[in-house]
Amino acid sequence: MPDTPRPDLNLLVTLDVLLAEGSVARAARRLRLSPSAMSRALARLRDTLGDPLLVRAGRGLVPSPRAIELRERVRQIVHDAEAALRPAKSLDLQKLARTFTLRTSDGFVETFGPALLALVGEQAPGVRLRFLPKLDKDSTPLREGEVDLETGVIGKAMGPEVRVQALFRDRFVGVVRAGHPLATGKVSAKRYAAARHIALARANRDKGRVDEALAALGLQREVVAQVGGFSPMLALARATDLVASVPERHTAGLRAGMVSFALPVALPEITVSLMWHPRMDGDPAHRWLRGCVRDATSR
Repeated sequence: MPDTPRPDLNLLVTLDVLLAEGSVARAARRLRLSPSAMSRALARLRDTLGDPLLVRAGRGLVPSPRAIELRERVRQIVHDAEAALRPAKSLDLQKLARTFTLRTSDGFVETFGPALLALVGEQAPGVRLRFLPKLDKDSTPLREGEVDLETGVIGKAMGPEVRVQALFRDRFVGVVRAGHPLATGKVSAKRYAAARHIALARANRDKGRVDEALAALGLQREVVAQVGGFSPMLALARATDLVASVPERHTAGLRAGMVSFALPVALPEITVSLMWHPRMDGDPAHRWLRGCVRDATSR
C-alpha cells in the first residue's frame, strides 16, 4: 500500500489567516500575496480537507461548521510553532528554578564545591546542584540525560560525541600524615619506594603509572591496600603510616593537615576536563552553569 502524501504544513499558516480574516482579499494583504495566489491556496485547502471552509453568503464569506471547529486548533498549532522557532528568551537567573546533576569525584566536590555553590547561590538562588559519585568513565549517563555535567580525566570509554573543555592541569604528589618518617627530609626515590603504600584499585590493571615509573629506576613499592577513590585513600593515609599518591589540585581540600611532597619519579601531568552532551550546547542555563564551574576551578 503506497504511503499517504504528507500534507503541506505551510497551508496551516494560510488557513489560520483565512479563518481569522474571513476574507480572501484581507488574508492576501496580510500574507502579502496576490488575491489570485490566495484563491489558489484556498482551493488547495478545500481539496486537502474535503470541505469548502469559507462559503459565499451575500457579498461576504462565512465559515463552514468544519472551519469553526478548526479555527482555535489551527490558531494554537501556529502559535506553538512560531514560539518554537523564536530565539530563546534571555536567561533570568534570579527566576531560574532548576536542579542540575553533576557526576564528579569526592575530591572535586570538597575542593571546588564550596566556590561553585557560592557562585550559583549568588547568581541564581533557585538553582539546586545534585552531586553524584563518579565510579567509572562511561559516558552513558551523559548521553541518556541522567547527568548534566561531568568532570574528570578523559578515558577511552568516553563517547566521541561528548563535548570536552579543559578546566586545569594537575600533577601527582605524595601525601603522608603529620609525623610520618617521609614528612621530613628529602624524599628520594629509594625512600619513597621503601615505604608502604595505598593505591587506587584499577580494573584489569595490576600496575599504575607510579609503579611503572619506579620500575624504570629498578625500584618497586609495596602496596598494602587498594581503594576506589582519592578520598578514602587520603582518609586511610591520615590515620596510618601508608603513603598516598594523589593529584595535587584535585585533592587540596582533602589533604588539609597532612604533609605533601613532590614525587621523586617523573609522571606526566593530567588534564581535568568538563564534559557534557552536545544536545545541551544551546541551553542558556546549561551554558551559564558551565561558566560557573570554570570560574570555580580557576580560583
